[in-house]
Amino acid sequence: MLKLENVSFSAQTENGESVEIIDNINLEIDDGDFVVITGPNGGGKSTLARLIMGIEQPTSGRIYYKGIDITNLPVNERAALGIGYAFQQPARFKGLTVRSLISLAHGSELPENECCSYLTRVGLCSMDYLNREVDTSLSGGEVKRIEIATLMARDLGLAIFDEPEAGIDLWSFSMLVESFKQMAKAGDKTIIIISHQERLMSIADEIIVIADGKLTKRGPSSEIFTELIGEFNKGCSFRGENDEEN
Repeated sequence: MLKLENVSFSAQTENGESVEIIDNINLEIDDGDFVVITGPNGGGKSTLARLIMGIEQPTSGRIYYKGIDITNLPVNERAALGIGYAFQQPARFKGLTVRSLISLAHGSELPENECCSYLTRVGLCSMDYLNREVDTSLSGGEVKRIEIATLMARDLGLAIFDEPEAGIDLWSFSMLVESFKQMAKAGDKTIIIISHQERLMSIADEIIVIADGKLTKRGPSSEIFTELIGEFNKGCSFRGENDEEN
């Protein structure tokens, strides 16, 4: 189980003022759940994911994973516990081939056919990419899909994907959706996806809405997705249940 207790995060502006980005969030996500976190741009979704991974440290509150207090653990120790993170803008590695990167993520040398399988699942023609370097010759969308393949190759308990649809064409995205469905069906990983994408929200077990740094809605996808669509149509998307009309 992933558990956040009274987690807040603030940052300093150029003027030295403190801005609250995450405001006292309490959240529990059970093992094996498939959760989409959505909400307006700038609402704190990606920051929350970075706090879970340890890229940022909370200003206050505690974070627990499988009963272990990971609040102050660095990224590498969280990774050793089985937590993985796919960035909005993945890093590039000149001199490192795609096959080597996937094997490195897996923890041992993978046979060619297994590497190809992970690439196919993210919509890449495996033989065209296997021996290419993960450098500037690849587009942003290609690097993004390769990073997602590395997370699929890892033995993770918790996989966090930050806007996996960004920079990916519709055909490849359809393959990603199917891959996420397969991961969810296996039930051996907790999946958290930061996304605005309706297709991802519709296949999740649960949707969590973060707006203005607060958790404003959460519940089964079948309920929250319908509510969000209704709010979109009314022009007041992501309004909290207790918010007043302007």
